[in-house]
Amino acid sequence: MITPTLTACDRARVRLCYFNQWAGALESAESYLSRVRSIDLTKRVADPNDGELLRKARLDCDWYAECARCFAAMTHLRVEFLAAQVVGASGLADFVQAARARQEGDEWCLVFMAQQPQQLGTMAEKTLAFLRRCGVRILYYAFDEASRRMPCFASIAPHVDVLIHDESPLADAVGTRLRPDCLRIHRSWVANLVPFAAPFCDEPEEKILFLGSQLGLTLHRRRQIAHLQAVFKDRFVASTDHSVSVGDRYSLNCYKVGFCPEGRMFSTPAMAKMHTDRPFWSGCLGMVPVSEDSREGGRLDELARDGLIVRYAHGDLKALTTACEQALALPMTGRRKIYEHFNRRETVGTVVAEAIARTS
Repeated sequence: MITPTLTACDRARVRLCYFNQWAGALESAESYLSRVRSIDLTKRVADPNDGELLRKARLDCDWYAECARCFAAMTHLRVEFLAAQVVGASGLADFVQAARARQEGDEWCLVFMAQQPQQLGTMAEKTLAFLRRCGVRILYYAFDEASRRMPCFASIAPHVDVLIHDESPLADAVGTRLRPDCLRIHRSWVANLVPFAAPFCDEPEEKILFLGSQLGLTLHRRRQIAHLQAVFKDRFVASTDHSVSVGDRYSLNCYKVGFCPEGRMFSTPAMAKMHTDRPFWSGCLGMVPVSEDSREGGRLDELARDGLIVRYAHGDLKALTTACEQALALPMTGRRKIYEHFNRRETVGTVVAEAIARTS
């Protein structure tokens, strides 16, 4: 059987615009990324004289900018992606004008992430409703329990064309307001890395890296860190200073194992259910991800069954030790399998591109 080759005429032409709270006027993703490091954040924080607050703002701004980089690099066999754009709340009027003047046959899609629709405040519902009337599709990649914790979710739900989320189930008040034709994808947050941007390290250090945050240093987490330090000594490296800069992420591929925090809500009950993007970062960087047996998010159980992540029972320090030893012992072929899978399947650009292809 011969598979037909798609021609340019067969492929949908899609212009993706990424709504980013750190952005302003409508501009190309390429332009935004070229200047993002020079953006003055002192006017964007509550106290511009607070150096630590500014540092965290820079980490957050750069993290979301990397999502723009991912969207700008998206490819799909069934979609021709036009040059991606970035816009903030102040540039939405220009985006609407550009969308209404788009070339016939082109599809435009506005992408929201996290709880950023709330940046539109009381205008969120009217804005999204108007955009849809202008022929713009709305894709929302939600995380951090947005259906329960973002006030405007219920009001914008009827205007969302694609919802990617990791809540199971969604809050009743939200789920019932989504349109029947809204594509709902239950999937965890993944890695905001361009696939294969980090080279595979053939001979990493035989060490375990914990990349956590100050906010997540609960008693549960401190107990785990202390245990791993006692067992593995200098083979365990703990970074708990909020996060790591975007520029430093690729250097983490020097470690063989990534011990990943599980919870976003930073309390033991939630950690038993949920996880962060750290397992996906680790896999894309060529590390072996080690994570607790969280139940939400849609993918971790499957990844564990396929040998792409090593899991241990929540709160079981003996099982944690065994999981880390198993990860350290994994041969290069196993790590290469993890690296290939996560870069091909577990990045934000790949997930969004596939969702757009399903609805184009």
